[in-house]
Amino acid sequence: MRIALGKMTSFLRKEYLIMTELEKLDAGLPFHFLDAEVAKRKESAVINCKKFNEAEPFDYDTQLKILNELLGSHGKNLNMQQGFHCDCGKNIHVGDDFLTNYNVTILDVAKVTIGDYCLIGPNTLITTVGHPLDKLGRRERIGISKPVNIGDDVWIGGNVTILPGVNIGNNVIIAAGAVVTKDIPDNCVVGGVPAKRINNK
Repeated sequence: MRIALGKMTSFLRKEYLIMTELEKLDAGLPFHFLDAEVAKRKESAVINCKKFNEAEPFDYDTQLKILNELLGSHGKNLNMQQGFHCDCGKNIHVGDDFLTNYNVTILDVAKVTIGDYCLIGPNTLITTVGHPLDKLGRRERIGISKPVNIGDDVWIGGNVTILPGVNIGNNVIIAAGAVVTKDIPDNCVVGGVPAKRINNK
């Protein structure tokens, strides 16, 4: 923990040391991702993702029932293709007319908020969790989580990766294969690795 705590004040360091790993996670602090309580939070998501992915492909009512148990909240006209995976599920909040294509993964250790009329292409990853740059922190199995926020009318192409802490504005297009490492303003097209503005819309 020495590396993970290096930049904290003495007071915060003492408070940190008496917190449970789950309390640290919820507070946005570095946490031990193999902790039993942290791992248990993922159990229902793993089970419900399995149920959703194994449901009959055209049985929308059954799929929706499972998604109601899995997600934190959603608006009307939810449409998610199978091959979906997430860490917790309850940290995912999506708006109206939300659509994902096949094999989308949302690692929602922290909150993921997605607005109305958003489309997510196949094989896309949205992640809120990372690890320390220092090797000692990684050896200690430390996780670091930051929320992701995505606005309305966003189209995310296939094979896109969105990293922790990113905020994406309204009416944005993210080109296929992009890796989004920084915030994106409203009304633009971005692409590349790392993603950069291609033009304004």
